Amino acid sequence: MTVAADVDAFLRHVAIERGLSANTVAAYRRDLGVYSGWLEAQGVSDVRLVTPATLSAFAVHLGTREESPLTASSLARMLSTVRGFHRFLLEEGRVDVDAARDLRPPKLPSRLPKAISVEQVSALLAATDGDDVAALRDKALLELMYATGARVSEAVGLNVDDVIDADVVRLTGKGSKQRIVPLGSYAREAVSAYLVRARPVLSAKGRATPALFLGMRGARLSRQNVWLIIRAAAERAQLDGEHLSPHTLRHSFATHLLAGGADVRVVQELLGHSSVATTQIYTLVTADTLRDVYTSSHPRAR
Repeated sequence: MTVAADVDAFLRHVAIERGLSANTVAAYRRDLGVYSGWLEAQGVSDVRLVTPATLSAFAVHLGTREESPLTASSLARMLSTVRGFHRFLLEEGRVDVDAARDLRPPKLPSRLPKAISVEQVSALLAATDGDDVAALRDKALLELMYATGARVSEAVGLNVDDVIDADVVRLTGKGSKQRIVPLGSYAREAVSAYLVRARPVLSAKGRATPALFLGMRGARLSRQNVWLIIRAAAERAQLDGEHLSPHTLRHSFATHLLAGGADVRVVQELLGHSSVATTQIYTLVTADTLRDVYTSSHPRAR
Protein backbone atom coordinates (compact mmCIF):
# COMPACT_ATOMS: atom_id res chain seq x y z
CA MET A 1 0.00 0.00 0.00
CA THR A 2 1.42 3.39 -0.98
CA VAL A 3 1.63 6.51 1.16
CA ALA A 4 -0.92 8.14 -1.16
CA ALA A 5 -3.38 5.29 -0.54
CA ASP A 6 -2.92 5.65 3.22
CA VAL A 7 -3.55 9.39 2.93
CA ASP A 8 -6.75 8.75 0.95
CA ALA A 9 -7.93 6.29 3.63
CA PHE A 10 -7.29 8.86 6.35
CA LEU A 11 -9.16 11.58 4.46
CA ARG A 12 -12.16 9.28 3.98
CA HIS A 13 -12.07 8.51 7.69
CA VAL A 14 -12.13 12.15 8.83
CA ALA A 15 -14.76 13.09 6.25
CA ILE A 16 -17.18 10.19 6.73
CA GLU A 17 -16.62 8.70 10.18
CA ARG A 18 -15.62 11.86 12.03
CA GLY A 19 -17.87 14.15 9.98
CA LEU A 20 -15.37 16.99 9.65
CA SER A 21 -16.23 19.91 7.39
CA ALA A 22 -15.19 20.08 3.75
CA ASN A 23 -12.85 22.98 4.54
CA THR A 24 -11.09 21.01 7.29
CA VAL A 25 -10.72 17.94 5.07
CA ALA A 26 -9.30 20.15 2.29
CA ALA A 27 -6.74 21.58 4.76
CA TYR A 28 -5.75 18.05 5.80
CA ARG A 29 -5.38 17.10 2.14
CA ARG A 30 -3.05 20.06 1.49
CA ASP A 31 -0.93 19.35 4.57
CA LEU A 32 -0.59 15.65 3.83
CA GLY A 33 0.19 16.43 0.20
CA VAL A 34 3.23 18.36 1.40
CA TYR A 35 4.17 15.54 3.78
CA SER A 36 3.75 12.70 1.28
CA GLY A 37 5.63 14.71 -1.37
CA TRP A 38 8.54 15.17 1.03
CA LEU A 39 8.55 11.47 1.93
CA GLU A 40 8.66 10.58 -1.77
CA ALA A 41 11.62 12.93 -2.27
CA GLN A 42 13.39 11.11 0.58
CA GLY A 43 12.74 7.75 -1.03
CA VAL A 44 10.19 6.68 1.60
CA SER A 45 7.45 4.78 -0.23
CA ASP A 46 5.81 3.02 2.74
CA VAL A 47 4.58 4.53 6.02
CA ARG A 48 6.12 1.57 7.87
CA LEU A 49 9.53 2.97 7.00
CA VAL A 50 8.85 6.28 8.77
CA THR A 51 10.73 6.71 12.05
CA PRO A 52 10.83 9.47 14.68
CA ALA A 53 14.07 10.65 13.05
CA THR A 54 12.24 10.91 9.70
CA LEU A 55 9.58 13.09 11.26
CA SER A 56 12.13 15.26 13.06
CA ALA A 57 13.84 15.85 9.72
CA PHE A 58 10.47 16.78 8.18
CA ALA A 59 9.82 19.30 10.96
CA VAL A 60 13.26 20.84 10.43
CA HIS A 61 12.57 21.00 6.67
CA LEU A 62 9.29 22.86 7.24
CA GLY A 63 10.92 25.32 9.59
CA THR A 64 13.89 26.14 7.37
CA ARG A 65 12.65 25.90 3.80
CA GLU A 66 13.09 29.06 1.77
CA GLU A 67 10.30 28.44 -0.70
CA SER A 68 6.83 29.23 0.70
CA PRO A 69 8.00 29.66 4.32
CA LEU A 70 5.41 28.74 6.93
CA THR A 71 4.25 30.90 9.78
CA ALA A 72 4.48 29.37 13.26
CA SER A 73 0.73 28.72 13.31
CA SER A 74 0.79 27.02 9.88
CA LEU A 75 3.74 24.86 10.94
CA ALA A 76 1.92 23.86 14.13
CA ARG A 77 -1.21 22.97 12.14
CA MET A 78 0.71 20.88 9.61
CA LEU A 79 2.56 18.90 12.28
CA SER A 80 -0.73 18.35 14.10
CA THR A 81 -2.19 16.93 10.89
CA VAL A 82 0.78 14.59 10.48
CA ARG A 83 0.40 13.40 14.08
CA GLY A 84 -3.28 12.67 13.50
CA PHE A 85 -2.41 10.77 10.33
CA HIS A 86 0.12 8.54 12.10
CA ARG A 87 -2.26 7.95 15.01
CA PHE A 88 -4.83 6.77 12.47
CA LEU A 89 -2.27 4.42 10.88
CA LEU A 90 -1.61 2.83 14.29
CA GLU A 91 -5.33 2.44 15.03
CA GLU A 92 -5.86 0.81 11.64
CA GLY A 93 -2.97 -1.60 12.13
CA ARG A 94 -0.95 -0.20 9.24
CA VAL A 95 2.01 0.39 11.56
CA ASP A 96 3.11 -1.20 14.84
CA VAL A 97 4.44 2.00 16.42
CA ASP A 98 3.24 5.61 16.27
CA ALA A 99 6.38 7.29 14.98
CA ALA A 100 4.82 10.74 15.43
CA ARG A 101 3.86 10.23 19.07
CA ASP A 102 6.54 12.59 20.38
CA LEU A 103 6.35 15.05 17.47
CA ARG A 104 5.48 18.43 18.96
CA PRO A 105 4.65 21.67 17.18
CA PRO A 106 6.57 24.80 18.16
CA LYS A 107 5.18 26.80 21.03
CA LEU A 108 3.19 29.68 19.59
CA PRO A 109 3.35 33.18 20.98
CA SER A 110 0.03 34.07 22.58
CA ARG A 111 -1.83 36.53 20.40
CA LEU A 112 -4.58 38.69 21.76
CA PRO A 113 -7.68 38.87 19.58
CA LYS A 114 -8.29 42.23 17.96
CA ALA A 115 -11.47 43.90 19.11
CA ILE A 116 -12.84 47.39 18.61
CA SER A 117 -14.49 49.55 21.23
CA VAL A 118 -18.22 49.72 21.89
CA GLU A 119 -18.24 53.23 20.38
CA GLN A 120 -16.54 51.98 17.22
CA VAL A 121 -19.00 49.11 16.89
CA SER A 122 -21.86 51.59 17.27
CA ALA A 123 -20.36 53.77 14.54
CA LEU A 124 -19.92 50.76 12.25
CA LEU A 125 -23.52 49.66 12.74
CA ALA A 126 -24.83 53.21 12.33
CA ALA A 127 -23.07 53.34 8.96
CA THR A 128 -25.57 50.76 7.66
CA ASP A 129 -28.60 52.97 8.39
CA GLY A 130 -30.98 53.39 5.48
CA ASP A 131 -34.33 52.32 4.03
CA ASP A 132 -33.20 50.72 0.79
CA VAL A 133 -33.00 46.94 0.39
CA ALA A 134 -29.20 46.68 0.67
CA ALA A 135 -29.05 48.88 3.78
CA LEU A 136 -31.79 46.89 5.54
CA ARG A 137 -29.95 43.65 4.78
CA ASP A 138 -26.54 44.97 5.84
CA LYS A 139 -27.96 46.37 9.07
CA ALA A 140 -29.61 43.04 9.93
CA LEU A 141 -26.46 41.08 9.06
CA LEU A 142 -24.01 43.16 11.12
CA GLU A 143 -26.40 43.60 14.05
CA LEU A 144 -26.89 39.83 14.16
CA MET A 145 -23.16 39.08 13.94
CA TYR A 146 -22.35 41.46 16.80
CA ALA A 147 -25.34 40.31 18.87
CA THR A 148 -24.45 36.62 18.59
CA GLY A 149 -20.69 36.46 18.01
CA ALA A 150 -21.36 34.37 14.91
CA ARG A 151 -18.50 33.33 12.65
CA VAL A 152 -18.92 34.59 9.09
CA SER A 153 -19.54 31.01 7.87
CA GLU A 154 -22.27 30.64 10.50
CA ALA A 155 -23.93 33.91 9.52
CA VAL A 156 -24.06 33.20 5.79
CA GLY A 157 -25.14 29.61 6.52
CA LEU A 158 -28.25 30.74 8.39
CA ASN A 159 -31.68 29.84 7.00
CA VAL A 160 -34.87 31.76 7.71
CA ASP A 161 -36.08 28.93 9.98
CA ASP A 162 -32.96 29.33 12.13
CA VAL A 163 -34.43 32.54 13.54
CA ILE A 164 -36.65 31.09 16.25
CA ASP A 165 -39.58 33.20 17.47
CA ALA A 166 -37.51 36.30 16.62
CA ASP A 167 -35.82 35.98 20.04
CA VAL A 168 -33.01 33.47 19.43
CA VAL A 169 -31.02 32.17 16.50
CA ARG A 170 -29.72 28.66 15.84
CA LEU A 171 -26.09 28.75 14.66
CA THR A 172 -24.35 25.77 13.07
CA GLY A 173 -20.64 25.87 13.88
CA LYS A 174 -17.58 23.71 13.31
CA GLY A 175 -18.25 20.01 13.01
CA SER A 176 -21.95 20.79 12.37
CA LYS A 177 -22.42 21.51 16.08
CA GLN A 178 -25.48 23.65 16.73
CA ARG A 179 -26.02 26.19 19.48
CA ILE A 180 -28.82 28.57 20.40
CA VAL A 181 -27.85 32.22 20.95
CA PRO A 182 -30.20 35.02 22.06
CA LEU A 183 -30.79 38.06 19.88
CA GLY A 184 -30.67 41.48 21.50
CA SER A 185 -33.36 44.08 20.88
CA TYR A 186 -31.34 45.92 18.21
CA ALA A 187 -30.67 42.73 16.25
CA ARG A 188 -34.30 41.57 16.61
CA GLU A 189 -35.58 44.86 15.22
CA ALA A 190 -33.07 44.87 12.34
CA VAL A 191 -33.72 41.25 11.35
CA SER A 192 -37.48 41.76 11.53
CA ALA A 193 -37.30 44.84 9.29
CA TYR A 194 -35.12 42.96 6.81
CA LEU A 195 -37.46 39.95 6.69
CA VAL A 196 -40.53 42.10 6.10
CA ARG A 197 -39.20 44.86 3.83
CA ALA A 198 -36.07 43.60 2.07
CA ARG A 199 -35.74 39.84 1.84
CA PRO A 200 -38.94 39.34 -0.25
CA VAL A 201 -37.55 41.81 -2.81
CA LEU A 202 -34.21 40.01 -2.99
CA SER A 203 -35.82 36.56 -3.03
CA ALA A 204 -37.92 37.50 -6.07
CA LYS A 205 -34.72 38.08 -8.06
CA GLY A 206 -33.46 34.50 -7.78
CA ARG A 207 -34.49 30.90 -7.26
CA ALA A 208 -36.27 29.89 -4.09
CA THR A 209 -33.78 29.41 -1.26
CA PRO A 210 -34.15 29.01 2.51
CA ALA A 211 -31.11 31.26 3.09
CA LEU A 212 -31.66 34.11 5.52
CA PHE A 213 -29.23 36.59 4.00
CA LEU A 214 -29.42 37.06 0.24
CA GLY A 215 -27.27 38.85 -2.29
CA MET A 216 -28.60 41.35 -4.78
CA ARG A 217 -29.33 38.54 -7.27
CA GLY A 218 -31.35 36.52 -4.81
CA ALA A 219 -28.76 33.84 -3.99
CA ARG A 220 -27.28 33.08 -0.56
CA LEU A 221 -24.86 35.78 0.53
CA SER A 222 -21.21 34.68 0.31
CA ARG A 223 -18.44 35.16 2.88
CA GLN A 224 -16.67 37.48 0.44
CA ASN A 225 -19.83 39.61 0.28
CA VAL A 226 -19.75 39.98 4.07
CA TRP A 227 -16.13 41.18 3.96
CA LEU A 228 -17.08 43.81 1.38
CA ILE A 229 -20.12 44.92 3.39
CA ILE A 230 -18.00 45.41 6.53
CA ARG A 231 -15.26 47.23 4.62
CA ALA A 232 -17.79 49.60 3.03
CA ALA A 233 -19.47 50.30 6.38
CA ALA A 234 -16.06 50.90 8.00
CA GLU A 235 -15.17 53.45 5.33
CA ARG A 236 -18.45 55.31 5.84
CA ALA A 237 -17.86 55.27 9.60
CA GLN A 238 -14.31 56.55 9.02
CA LEU A 239 -12.82 53.49 10.70
CA ASP A 240 -9.76 51.62 9.46
CA GLY A 241 -11.49 49.23 7.07
CA GLU A 242 -8.25 47.42 6.21
CA HIS A 243 -8.06 46.04 9.74
CA LEU A 244 -11.75 45.21 10.19
CA SER A 245 -13.08 41.79 9.29
CA PRO A 246 -16.12 39.64 10.09
CA HIS A 247 -14.05 38.10 12.92
CA THR A 248 -13.58 41.57 14.43
CA LEU A 249 -17.26 41.58 15.37
CA ARG A 250 -16.91 38.13 16.95
CA HIS A 251 -13.88 39.23 18.96
CA SER A 252 -15.64 42.43 20.01
CA PHE A 253 -18.75 40.47 21.05
CA ALA A 254 -16.68 38.28 23.41
CA THR A 255 -14.52 41.10 24.74
CA HIS A 256 -17.46 43.38 25.49
CA LEU A 257 -19.40 40.60 27.24
CA LEU A 258 -16.49 39.79 29.53
CA ALA A 259 -15.82 43.47 30.20
CA GLY A 260 -19.49 43.77 31.19
CA GLY A 261 -19.15 41.00 33.78
CA ALA A 262 -20.26 37.90 31.86
CA ASP A 263 -18.93 34.56 33.11
CA VAL A 264 -16.24 33.09 30.85
CA ARG A 265 -18.09 29.76 30.62
CA VAL A 266 -21.24 31.51 29.41
CA VAL A 267 -19.20 33.29 26.75
CA GLN A 268 -17.66 29.91 25.84
CA GLU A 269 -21.13 28.49 25.17
CA LEU A 270 -22.20 31.55 23.18
CA LEU A 271 -19.06 31.39 21.01
CA GLY A 272 -19.33 27.63 20.50
CA HIS A 273 -15.81 26.94 21.80
CA SER A 274 -15.23 23.30 22.73
CA SER A 275 -12.69 24.30 25.40
CA VAL A 276 -12.88 27.15 27.88
CA ALA A 277 -9.12 27.65 27.39
CA THR A 278 -9.87 29.07 23.93
CA THR A 279 -12.27 31.59 25.43
CA GLN A 280 -9.97 32.60 28.27
CA ILE A 281 -7.65 34.47 25.91
CA TYR A 282 -10.32 37.18 25.85
CA THR A 283 -9.84 37.68 29.58
CA LEU A 284 -6.31 38.88 28.77
CA VAL A 285 -7.84 41.63 26.64
CA THR A 286 -10.12 42.83 29.42
CA ALA A 287 -7.27 42.61 31.95
CA ASP A 288 -5.17 44.85 29.70
CA THR A 289 -8.02 47.34 29.52
CA LEU A 290 -8.42 47.36 33.29
CA ARG A 291 -4.67 47.87 33.70
CA ASP A 292 -4.70 50.84 31.32
CA VAL A 293 -7.63 52.46 33.11
CA TYR A 294 -6.01 51.86 36.51
CA THR A 295 -2.68 53.31 35.38
CA SER A 296 -4.28 56.44 33.98
CA SER A 297 -6.73 56.97 36.84
CA HIS A 298 -5.24 55.95 40.18
CA PRO A 299 -3.17 58.69 41.87
CA ARG A 300 -0.48 56.24 43.01
CA ALA A 301 -0.43 53.96 39.98
CA ARG A 302 2.45 55.76 38.25
